[in-house]
Amino acid sequence: MIDFTKQTQTKILFILGICCVVFFSCKIKESKTISTKVDKPNILIIHVDDLGYHDLSIHGSKIYQTPNIDALAKESVRFTNAYANYPRCVPSRYAMMTGNYPIKDGDVPDDGFKMDDVKEDKNFVKNIKSAGYQTAYFGKWHLGDKESLKEFGYDYSFAAGHAGSPISFMYPFNTPKWTKKKSKKSPIPDVEEVSKEGDYLMDVMTNNVIKYIKNRDKNKPFMAMFSFYAVHQPLEAKEKDINRNKKEIKNFDFGNQPEFIKEGTGRTKMRQNHPKYAAMVETMDENVGKLLQLLKDLNIDDNTIIVFSSDHGGLSNDGTKKRDLATSNFPLRAGKGWLYEGGIKIPLFVKWNKNFTPKTETKSLVTLMDVFPTLLDITSKKSLHTDGKSFLPVLKNKEHWEDRTVFWHSSKARPKNTGDTKSSVIRKGNYKLINWYKEERTELYDIVNDPSEQNDISKQKPQLTKKLLEELNNWKSNF
Repeated sequence: MIDFTKQTQTKILFILGICCVVFFSCKIKESKTISTKVDKPNILIIHVDDLGYHDLSIHGSKIYQTPNIDALAKESVRFTNAYANYPRCVPSRYAMMTGNYPIKDGDVPDDGFKMDDVKEDKNFVKNIKSAGYQTAYFGKWHLGDKESLKEFGYDYSFAAGHAGSPISFMYPFNTPKWTKKKSKKSPIPDVEEVSKEGDYLMDVMTNNVIKYIKNRDKNKPFMAMFSFYAVHQPLEAKEKDINRNKKEIKNFDFGNQPEFIKEGTGRTKMRQNHPKYAAMVETMDENVGKLLQLLKDLNIDDNTIIVFSSDHGGLSNDGTKKRDLATSNFPLRAGKGWLYEGGIKIPLFVKWNKNFTPKTETKSLVTLMDVFPTLLDITSKKSLHTDGKSFLPVLKNKEHWEDRTVFWHSSKARPKNTGDTKSSVIRKGNYKLINWYKEERTELYDIVNDPSEQNDISKQKPQLTKKLLEELNNWKSNF
């Protein structure tokens, strides 16, 4: 048997200690190398359909209770000067997904527009995917069929395709409840197979987003976009929620506020008094709350960027055809379909714990076409040189964009359904000029001091009106 002296034993222990330190140091370095791939932030985009700026209690609604979204807003950079790039679904979503103004070959993309001609070097989703992300899309796509989502760069999709709205929010979702006739609307894929009698579409959608996040590849960050079909028509809600809101609305004092005023070829709704719509907004808020709680339960909320937005203003206007109007955007003017503030101003919140200091950003003008440039900037420091631009410097409080110039062009007017006629807009700093180019009519507003667009100052400021109109027409001539 070998007899080690104390001196020899000490030397051996010293050498073993050095080996252990080297070994564990290597392991730590290896661990850090592996984890950098996972340390990139997850991304959850929550995009609501037809939700007006004032449809949230944090933005002043006295009828709709949205405690979960309000809490998210308070933990976010909350923009009070955020806009959709178009006041209807397809062009607005086109702008968001491509980072470009929704004008193609001189016209606005409409239903059936193909997304597959967006080149690889201009495709944000594919570039984010190349940065190591797994990508998923849930809900309203409206820009093509289910296969087009794969072509656009999404690894996985659920309940997404041509459908612009559900046939019904009540199971079975692809069967109309108000008529025996077959609906002309596109059916929503996937949902019937995972649902049962009594299910409500919003809940089914959220449960499948939760399922995806729980079962994702934990070694890669994810980017998931959840595009609610709510709160778009049809106005259908759970009976208990409708009854609760009926009582609340009945007991609410609207004072001298009229229910409707004349606007364009139809009416503007001036009261938030539709119990079914109120119930839908509140159910949507509950489902947002489920997602926020999931991120906390999985301990990934600190490393997940949350973007909350709407695609345009709420449905508050009809035209020559009278409609069941959902909401009021008051004190903003008009709503969905219009280039007045009620049609294009949207809620937009961006949260990333420990990276973005929560604040209310009142100066900077941002749009939906800036969202993906911002996310690409965060995930890979790349820029695709589109019309939209990264507002990361605004999120980090390094810049303010109060002097930005932004344009709108609405050639797909619907005087029958929403009362609007063809128009174009330039917003430059505090001023917003609206030109009804077929009618040769122009209005100018100081939008900061007159957000309700009640005081047309085009006659008081003829030189500014002329200058802005020229700039607007020069921009349009590029398309």
